[in-house]
Amino acid sequence: MPDFIIVILAVIFVLGIAINIHEFGHFAVAKLLGMRVDAYSFFGLGPRIWGFKRGHTDYRISAIPLGAYVKLYGDESNSGLEGKDDQGEIVPESELYELRPRWQKFLVMIGGPFMNIMLALAIPFFGALIYGVPSMPAPIIGMVKSGGAAEQSGIKVGDRIIGFDGIENPTWDRIRNDSLVAPEKEIPVVVERGGQKVPLTIKPSKIEQDGNVIGSLDLEPEMEAEPVVVGEIQPDMPAAASGLQKGDWIVSVNGKPVRNRLEMKNFISEAKDQPLNLSINRNGERKEISTRAKQSEGGDWLIGIKFGNTIESAREPVGVAQAASFAVNSNLEVIRLTGKVFGQLFSGQRSVKDAGVAGPIGIVQIISQIVREAGFVGLISILAVISLNLGVFNLLPIPMLDGGQIAVLGIEGFLGLFGLTLSMAVKEKIQLAGLAIILLLMVFTLFLDISRLVGR
Repeated sequence: MPDFIIVILAVIFVLGIAINIHEFGHFAVAKLLGMRVDAYSFFGLGPRIWGFKRGHTDYRISAIPLGAYVKLYGDESNSGLEGKDDQGEIVPESELYELRPRWQKFLVMIGGPFMNIMLALAIPFFGALIYGVPSMPAPIIGMVKSGGAAEQSGIKVGDRIIGFDGIENPTWDRIRNDSLVAPEKEIPVVVERGGQKVPLTIKPSKIEQDGNVIGSLDLEPEMEAEPVVVGEIQPDMPAAASGLQKGDWIVSVNGKPVRNRLEMKNFISEAKDQPLNLSINRNGERKEISTRAKQSEGGDWLIGIKFGNTIESAREPVGVAQAASFAVNSNLEVIRLTGKVFGQLFSGQRSVKDAGVAGPIGIVQIISQIVREAGFVGLISILAVISLNLGVFNLLPIPMLDGGQIAVLGIEGFLGLFGLTLSMAVKEKIQLAGLAIILLLMVFTLFLDISRLVGR
């Protein structure tokens, strides 16, 4: 199957599920509360082009291939996007959304984001039950890159990190994630060395990866012996030219056994542009391959491979309670890091271009990269992240989003205390303002996506 077809199917799979689970949340709550649902477009906006009717609801595919929607009877707030339907039938007042109490309208609005967040929790929860959770090593330094951020800060091999950016006894996950969003920002670190606490300050190196600026500590944890398996071959690099293949198990380099990927990196760095004779295991057959490292723009010596086994590859089984805790913590970590990045934006510590904000093009690029590297199974993790972001974003108090409509309900409730109401004309103006904000955000993120493409 051609690559572009695979990418299209992957994008439809991820965005289709994330958007439809959101709309299903609105649909399910409205149905449970006995409200009449005119239409459920599970693909597209605007006029109906195909569908079928069950009961009072028309399940359809619509003309504009952007998103999906649920249309409640009598709700014309988004009719410009959803299309107008014939409403000649007399409908009992008990089925009308507009005549329902505000708490029921609130439940309908919150149903979409709720389902997105539930999906984001369900994916890591069931993944943890089936495959276990990552077994992270203790934060003990196993390798320090020569001349890198860790060495410049005074961190040494064997040090144990007991404090990082004000957090005591941090995990490797916390250390790595916080450094990713703090390139060239000074971070206080406390290490334990010879029974003594040594306070240090580290400034993560600024590197560019897939068009995004991130921070690197230039160190690796101490690890046990593990197979060093090639997970990806980068084109136009020495490994690709040498015949190395994905799945090859590198056993030794220049006659020296390789215990883990850290040693592999060190062997490549030490050899520089000298020959590297790799002994590999390929499907049970021993082969010898020769290659030479190539120096990158950042000064690193590389042969152009990514490892198939990382520090997260080791997993340990857990029960239901531990799996639930892992799912909640994983999602909270995504929210925490996202909030930290936006905090840096508003405080001027990070430029918008370096923030890694992805628009439609950026999201498609991320999905296409993942499906090429890990197949459709690899899309499950990005589906969880996109679903979480969609759920949280929709809770923002922006008109046209669920959070904006919830805010309008709150305003109406407040005005009702004084016998006042919001007119339909005012509501329409609020919706138009929200549409303008959404369109501006789309144009802005598209501009960032295109800028990154041009920059490459």
